[in-house]
Amino acid sequence: MNESAIKAINLSKHYQLGDELIKALDGVNLSVAKSEFVAIMGPSGSGKSTLMHLLGLLDLADSGEVFIEGQSTKSLNDDELTALRRDKLGFIFQNFELIPSLNASENILLPAEVAKKKQAGEERLKVLAEQLGITNRLEHKPNQLSGGQRQRIAIARALINDPAVILADEPTGNLDSKTSTEVLKVLRQGVDKYNWTVVMVTHDLAAAKFADRIINFRDGKIYKKDEQK
Repeated sequence: MNESAIKAINLSKHYQLGDELIKALDGVNLSVAKSEFVAIMGPSGSGKSTLMHLLGLLDLADSGEVFIEGQSTKSLNDDELTALRRDKLGFIFQNFELIPSLNASENILLPAEVAKKKQAGEERLKVLAEQLGITNRLEHKPNQLSGGQRQRIAIARALINDPAVILADEPTGNLDSKTSTEVLKVLRQGVDKYNWTVVMVTHDLAAAKFADRIINFRDGKIYKKDEQK
């Protein structure tokens, strides 16, 4: 497998709940190669969502380190973390998180505008729309789209700045089984044909089986590390 797109080394995150210290993450080590699809599974409270927040630079670890394409994020200030998150990470959410007043094209291009890369984004949008089968949906607003179409729009938005890693948090959680399968096939095809790197949190074993690896969490630790599907 080629070099890592994202890596966590000895990552820990603790919370104080009254007199009790909750170890949300307890010394987690994880490496995801470029062009790899990894699924993270575990019961509620196992630490998988905390891991996604730390990998996504949305929260800071108490100890340990996150590397993105070999770059340490440990000593970066808030502005540098924001820039790295914007340029190197793409996010897909369970609830799509599309802006209702904007059409699909405008939603997709938003991260490119924020990064001052609108022209490059518009060129990339043509390619992504073709890959994702949404070319004829770009002028539609979210309320005019099906759940599967909205998630494809969200995937395109996550990819518009050509990120190193796509972080998908329960991306099929609000979809029926047929539509879920369609979305998962899009992610699988993206990894296989277009070299996307995907880290997906899911509670659904059927969804996880689309990944190259399933990593199981319990009590803030990986307990069946790098389990092959």
